[in-house]
Amino acid sequence: MPTKAEARDPMQQLMFGYTRVSTDEQVDGFGLEAQRETVDQEATRRGWTVEHFADEGVSGKAIGPKLAEVLQLLASGQGDGLVVAKLDRLSRSIVNASNIIEAAQTQGWSLVILDLGVDLTTAAGRMMAMNLVNFAQYERELISERTKAALSAKKRRGEHIGRPRVASPSVVRRIVKDRNAGKTYDAIAFELAADNVLSPLGKPAWQPSTVRRIYASAAAGLKQEDVA
Repeated sequence: MPTKAEARDPMQQLMFGYTRVSTDEQVDGFGLEAQRETVDQEATRRGWTVEHFADEGVSGKAIGPKLAEVLQLLASGQGDGLVVAKLDRLSRSIVNASNIIEAAQTQGWSLVILDLGVDLTTAAGRMMAMNLVNFAQYERELISERTKAALSAKKRRGEHIGRPRVASPSVVRRIVKDRNAGKTYDAIAFELAADNVLSPLGKPAWQPSTVRRIYASAAAGLKQEDVA
């Protein structure tokens, strides 16, 4: 579907130009100035007014603060679109890029990624964008399938699923036995410290809350075994 920005005169459109470099790319590679020049050339060709934003020293796997600001401005209707020189300047995560494309389509602003020909103001660009979205969805489902398969394999091998225990089995057993014998969490914590048993954090002092958490985790594990 065409964006709302298409209904306006291109000469009146305000586009946000976004550029990004990581720490290593500040010295060489496709730097901020080269990216900005590419964006400005396209803006001149199409008659856009461009307001520039740049993230310096920000990894492409994350949404940088300036990109987040641009996305907020667009979501609140303060601009007509976002233009970047290359897809990896927008994001190195295909999932993050897909989310931005979907936000543009939902909120009705333009997204132009010059190196890929992604341009939500054209039919061909929208088709390219949908290909990226579909690939990102495939990647999400593939990761989910791999995670489920790995968990199933662990379960078949009888391995513990979930966060690893931070206390040794002997300490866990002691806590369970003492608690089942009627001792309070405070008393168990005091006795562990008196016997020079280090806490899960490697400290000589034990907190009753830590004892309670270890006991609760062990008790939950026993209930799961009973169900199985």
